[in-house]
Amino acid sequence: MGAVPEVAGTPASAVHTRLPRTATGLSSGAFAAYDWFLLATVGLVFGASFFFIEIALTSLHPTVITLTRLALGASTLALFPRARATRVRREDRARIVLIGLIWMGIPLMLFPIAQIWIESSVAGMINGSMPIMAVFWTTVLARTLPGRIQGLGLALGFLGIVAISLPELPVGDLGGPGSLLGVGLAFTSAALYGLSATLITPLQQRYGSLAVLLRAQIVGVVFVLPFAVIFGLAGSRFTTTAVLVMLPLGVLGTGLAFVAFATLIGRVGAPRGAVSVYLVPVVSITLGITLLSEQVHPLAFAGTGLVLIGAWLTSRRERVG
Repeated sequence: MGAVPEVAGTPASAVHTRLPRTATGLSSGAFAAYDWFLLATVGLVFGASFFFIEIALTSLHPTVITLTRLALGASTLALFPRARATRVRREDRARIVLIGLIWMGIPLMLFPIAQIWIESSVAGMINGSMPIMAVFWTTVLARTLPGRIQGLGLALGFLGIVAISLPELPVGDLGGPGSLLGVGLAFTSAALYGLSATLITPLQQRYGSLAVLLRAQIVGVVFVLPFAVIFGLAGSRFTTTAVLVMLPLGVLGTGLAFVAFATLIGRVGAPRGAVSVYLVPVVSITLGITLLSEQVHPLAFAGTGLVLIGAWLTSRRERVG
């Protein structure tokens, strides 16, 4: 995949107002062809990321996987002159640091740890709840209640989350290959992704995706580095297979795909931009079943369907109050 174009943010020198907590997208109309391109790119690459993580876990510690993918992602973004040259105002740096922690450092480390206990297909299905999380955080931060259709979507999405989780609980006949801890870590990551999507929107519109994400990923590298050095290096083996899967995971899944995602969010807003995550469970399930021979409980399939329907309903244009 080549470089992903982005929508430029307003030059920092021309802006004199404080950033809002959240911001709506630049367009409230139907998706343009470029929006659909961004959506498909994000869904396919993010969905494949769980497959790459599953392979990397056979020889690398989760913290080393996170550090490597962030380092590769930041290095990729640093190749773009605009990412390096854009100046970020002092008052916006704290929010970028926060995004670096809750979008890059923490969740990107939690997902590989979660996949020690849950399969890649399940991790992808849980990540599919991110659009619901984005709507929830947008509602909380904007202090507005969702409309009836959006409320129905949130309820269906919650039921889907429950259905996905049940097969992973080690209780009775529903007990699966995973554990409650892995499910909890994965859902925590999805919740942080949703919050990050709402916080990054105004930053993306002001500075563009490249500049914001380069700085956020550098923050993520600094955060993860001590964990990787202390806990990860001794338990990792840098095999040829591990190195090969880390390249697409870092360059595409952590570098360019995040740029595509942030750009889509800036164009259409966090709740609608999160539609791209709809494809993630489909891709991760397909790869997990076909290439890793993973088993998926039928209840989890049903739960994924509810999450997708709920996310679609919450993304519809509707007056809220």
